[in-house]
Amino acid sequence: MLRFLIRRLLLGVLTLWLVSTSVFILAYWVPNDPARAIAGERATQEMVNNIRRALGLDDPLIVQYGRYMGHLVKFDLGRSYVNGGTSVWTLVQGALPTTVWLVFGAGIIWLAFGIITGVVSATKARSLFDRASTVFVLIGLSIPPAVLALTLTYVLFFKLRTNGVALFDVGPPGSPFSDPTLFLSRMVLPWAALAYLTTATYTRLTRSSMLEVLGEDYIRTARSKGLPERRVLYRHALRAALTPVITQFGVDIGYLIGGTLVTESVFGLNGFGALIVHSLNIGDTPTIIGCTIFVALFIVVANLLVDILYSFLDPRVRVS
Repeated sequence: MLRFLIRRLLLGVLTLWLVSTSVFILAYWVPNDPARAIAGERATQEMVNNIRRALGLDDPLIVQYGRYMGHLVKFDLGRSYVNGGTSVWTLVQGALPTTVWLVFGAGIIWLAFGIITGVVSATKARSLFDRASTVFVLIGLSIPPAVLALTLTYVLFFKLRTNGVALFDVGPPGSPFSDPTLFLSRMVLPWAALAYLTTATYTRLTRSSMLEVLGEDYIRTARSKGLPERRVLYRHALRAALTPVITQFGVDIGYLIGGTLVTESVFGLNGFGALIVHSLNIGDTPTIIGCTIFVALFIVVANLLVDILYSFLDPRVRVS
């Protein structure tokens, strides 16, 4: 187990190094002049040159790369070219909690509903419930995220409010510990919008995985020995069927940390996706690089946790 974890950690470090190097090179080659952006359109060339020297942008690429990696090793993501020179880590800290609450809250919902619906559909294949869940999956896979988010906002926020029912709200949710009521009123709709689209995928994945496992020889052996059906399903079949589901869950959680732009935009959440888009619009290179590295770090950590969980679900992983 220790060798397994060490291999995964080394692979994660290698992945982060490749991502950080690639992002740095891409940012260097993009035709963007941060010194001009900071100085403004009316600044003289001398002022722009002074800013460029102060930021070290005149140094050779290898010198800039060494300085950049040196700061990164010390967990320093640099400072924003705008926002008054605020550190990128401070900007990330301000935007990340909203996105984490959004992704993990929706993740719990879609994982629970997806597994329950998939298991019932697999054990009652071709039943009315199975056919209804298939329709549910098709609808979930067909609706564009923006359409679903806007529909929920119009029906459950705007229409209810115009009829005097202020059940839901939109905007930054704040902390769940300072005002739980406001937090829930502003997070339920984003959770529902994000979870419904992903629940469809997990329902289909769980159903197909369960059907495959239920056809294995060891399941038929367990049934022939007279084990209760509940024990066969939930102790033997479901455990094996969950391995691809858990793997997919880790990938989705990491990906959505930087991919909830549509949901955050529609519901007015100032999260991580909004920070990335704002940085791209104004050409704030340090923030773009810092956010990209942070998303990569989150994906690596999520996959590492999934690999550890995967090794417990399937001992063959540890052996290999």
